Amino acid sequence: MDKFFAMVDDLPFIVKILLCIPFVAIFWTVYRLLKSIAAKNILGIVLAAVLIIVGVPFLWLVDLIFIIVKGSIWWLD
Repeated sequence: MDKFFAMVDDLPFIVKILLCIPFVAIFWTVYRLLKSIAAKNILGIVLAAVLIIVGVPFLWLVDLIFIIVKGSIWWLD
C-alpha cells in the first residue's frame, strides 16, 4: 500500500491537476479513504466515507486549489 501512496504522491503536476476534474475527482476521495485505512485513523475513515457521498460536488475544487498551492491534496493523515 505504501508503494501506491508513493506512486500517487510522485505523479506529475499536470496529472494531479487532471485528476481534479469533476467525476474523475472521485479518485482523490478514494485515495483519502485508503490512506486513512492504512493509517488506522478512525476519524479519517469516517470523514472520507462521508465525503464520498456528500463531498463530490465541491471537493474537486478544494483538491485543485490545494494541488496548485501545496502540490498535494488536503487530508488529516
